[in-house]
Amino acid sequence: MARVVGKGQGLRRIESAVVAAVAVTLSLGAWWWTSIPDEVAPVDEARFEAPTSAPAHDLVTVHVAGAVRRPGVVRLEAGSRVVDAIEAAGGATSAATLAGVNLAAEVADGSQVMVPSQLDGTGGASSTTDPTVAINTASASDLESLPGVGPVLAGRIVAHRDANGPFRTVEDLLDVSGIGEATLARLRPFVRIP
Repeated sequence: MARVVGKGQGLRRIESAVVAAVAVTLSLGAWWWTSIPDEVAPVDEARFEAPTSAPAHDLVTVHVAGAVRRPGVVRLEAGSRVVDAIEAAGGATSAATLAGVNLAAEVADGSQVMVPSQLDGTGGASSTTDPTVAINTASASDLESLPGVGPVLAGRIVAHRDANGPFRTVEDLLDVSGIGEATLARLRPFVRIP
């Protein structure tokens, strides 16, 4: 048999529950407030400071070009060597010819580090030969010397060329799976059609 509770009794139970909840909340708040120490240890502000980088006058700006993974302008600490500039540009590609490059030379602000490629036919003897890769005749291993092109992407370029014929423009590389605008922009200075 169900017991029917009157309106007055139901409200009293709700009021009792609310009062009990408020009492518990106030008790916890009072306990928390009294557990805070009177003196707070000073904050070590040095831990929160941004790491300091070398001042602008302690940096040199160098253009790294040729057979490196990410050719372009890099900023290095003054006193850095050619090897540091090449590493900052992603390292040399597999086609790089480093024998003619003085890796220990100190880089100067505003200078260019040119890493020659075996693909230019000179083996690094001269940088006047066209260092670009002819995408319509290059082998997959030749294509791997390009910045950002590994074995998978090189294979896709060769497969696309074999299936669809030679590329008519450099922009046709966008038809290859895995090459988007950013990759094309990185490849453009290093590839040619003829």
